[in-house]
Amino acid sequence: MQRFVKRIVDLMREEMLFSWQGGPIIMLQIENEYGNIESSYGQGGKDYVKWAARMAIELDVGVPWVMCQQADAPDIIINACNGFYCDGFWPNSAKKPKLWTEDWNGWFSSWGGRTPKRPVEDIAFAVARFFQRGGSFHNYYMYYGGTNFGRSSGGPFYVTSYDYDAPIDEYGLLSQPKWGHLKELHAAIKLCEPALVAVDSPHYIKLGPMQEAHVYSVKKSLNSTLSGNGSSCSAFLANIDERKTVSVKFLGQLYTLLPWSVSILPDCRTPVFNTAKVRAQTSVKTVEFDLPPFQNKSVTQPLMLQNKISSVPKAWMTLKEPIGIWSENNFTIQGLLEHLHVTKDNSDYLWYITRINVSAEDISFWEENQISPALSIDSMRDILRIFVNGQLIGEGSVIGHWVKVVQPIQFLQGHNDLVLLSQTVGLQNYGAFMERDGAGFKGQVKLTGFKNGEIDLSEYSWTYQVGLRGEFQKIYTIDESEKAEWIDLALDASPSTFTWYKTFFDAPNGANPVALDLGSMGKGQAWVNGHHLGRYWTLVAPKDGCGVCDYRGAYYSSKCVTNCGKPTQTWYHIPRSWLKASNNLLVLFEETGGNPFEISVNSRYTKTICAEVSETHYTSLLNGSRSDSIDKFFSQNTVTPEMHLQCDGGHTISSIEFASYGTPRGSCHKFSQGKCHAPNSMALVSKACLGKQRCVIEISNSEFGADPCQGIVKTLAVKAKCASSSSSSTTGSSQI
Repeated sequence: MQRFVKRIVDLMREEMLFSWQGGPIIMLQIENEYGNIESSYGQGGKDYVKWAARMAIELDVGVPWVMCQQADAPDIIINACNGFYCDGFWPNSAKKPKLWTEDWNGWFSSWGGRTPKRPVEDIAFAVARFFQRGGSFHNYYMYYGGTNFGRSSGGPFYVTSYDYDAPIDEYGLLSQPKWGHLKELHAAIKLCEPALVAVDSPHYIKLGPMQEAHVYSVKKSLNSTLSGNGSSCSAFLANIDERKTVSVKFLGQLYTLLPWSVSILPDCRTPVFNTAKVRAQTSVKTVEFDLPPFQNKSVTQPLMLQNKISSVPKAWMTLKEPIGIWSENNFTIQGLLEHLHVTKDNSDYLWYITRINVSAEDISFWEENQISPALSIDSMRDILRIFVNGQLIGEGSVIGHWVKVVQPIQFLQGHNDLVLLSQTVGLQNYGAFMERDGAGFKGQVKLTGFKNGEIDLSEYSWTYQVGLRGEFQKIYTIDESEKAEWIDLALDASPSTFTWYKTFFDAPNGANPVALDLGSMGKGQAWVNGHHLGRYWTLVAPKDGCGVCDYRGAYYSSKCVTNCGKPTQTWYHIPRSWLKASNNLLVLFEETGGNPFEISVNSRYTKTICAEVSETHYTSLLNGSRSDSIDKFFSQNTVTPEMHLQCDGGHTISSIEFASYGTPRGSCHKFSQGKCHAPNSMALVSKACLGKQRCVIEISNSEFGADPCQGIVKTLAVKAKCASSSSSSTTGSSQI
């Protein structure tokens, strides 16, 4: 470890990456969340923490070192917080700043699980509370989603997507309203900078049973801040009540605080942001998939893609993967070996092969007693598939993390080939002694139900074969694919297990991110032009559990989930850099059976945008002034609320689907007019927005020419469509 850390530090120093060298690195981290498992190692764990800290400091990097979730970090190391909330965290020394190194703005998705979503109101609340209570440094985990390409996903059972409900998704598109609301949050905090950096700790004021203020003021008397330079005082007003909206009195003025929210007052007088008031637009992303599967056997099919003819390949080829031994690179040994000890993690797959002799007496014993023999395994992970004489037994597989297996088996009289295929779906990536987790089987492996009693298979000789033939021959690469003995796949072919498929496709038009739809397949792995896209699996999430998400109250990973009753992941990100304009090779290894003719390659973009902004919202923090002076900010920006609408880069607003200034009802997916409605709403919004990538509309009676209903708070609701600004095409879709 010491050699590795030193090597990385030396590389950063050689590349002039440290801040004192003019580079971007202001801080380094040694270890991560070791404190959560330290007690499992006893005194050795404590000694290791001290050694790691001393080793890091001795490298003399010239920037601070941190340890996350390490309450016993030595004085020379800053201990930091990771979690959904860190406002209540304090470092183990008053000399250390309060750092939030991982703000979990989402959570991991697992195959067959629901998809976690964290409401942006709650994330903003957590961040505001952190700075309200003396926070110094904050970092999102994750701000930009990613993809676990290849076999890099861990867990085990984590999906290929590492989108993490991030403000920027794994395709590089903005996730709204999360991105916009957090951008405004940080703009509001930035306005508080003069006071935040001038005061060591805020002044606490209790405003109610569950309401409080923290004031950053350089003046001894808070009342004196009501006159003079407002930049000397900033305040955060919090309502931690999960249910009630409360009015509080602060410095002589009344403020309304929504449940579970924080209002930010950069000048201790004027609220510019409330964490529960979302005025950022909602973006609904889509993939272009308007074309039905083909019903003929032609090799290519000309398609009209947004006014452009594209020749889309329709021919698939196939190749069967042998079950069990496929090469001379196998070995036989008595006993059952641990999976990773054999594979060295070079493949997900390990074949265990042995032979079982069944006598006529065994057959008679089963028939007379109307029983069947069974394979019993004390514990296995992650997937087990059982074959007898080349046939898959049972419903296809056993799935779980160290679960017991009891599988009835039908044997024939005489010799029977028993093949166990052990599969990993990502390795254990956190926890004490995770290197001991292993894979494959633990405990007894035996056959039960035989006339002469149980058969202990651990005493048998087993032949071991690592991986798949196609995998090791690299038939997913362009060069090696040509050498394999592919055959044409008939359009009416039945779904086949343990089968390779290949085809060629053209990249979708334009520059939008590209997604591969594998919803018609079962489980396997995919490659594009030799690049390993990752594992795919259409395992379906439970149907229940996806109720209405309430941002109020402490968040936990299963609180707000989506995608119930649907596969956890069907769309897979293909980086544009992997693609050519045409003739891209797509290779799949399918384990359980699927229909490749329904696969499609599509472009992904934000098609629908919508927003609701009322007269009671604060002025937008996104429209302009980046002045360091709060007074200049208020003088340069109107106090009138505004609606900001924005399409992705390269796209413009092509149509206005709904617009109403008054008392509109519903939400983004189904707006409707209320009793109060300004008749010129559609015309005004259309004039302001059509043909533009972004537009701004003022929320005021003067903007709409008159007050459509006096004495009532008005809201503007808009739903719009985005399309490519290219004249030759909009978004592309390629049906394979």
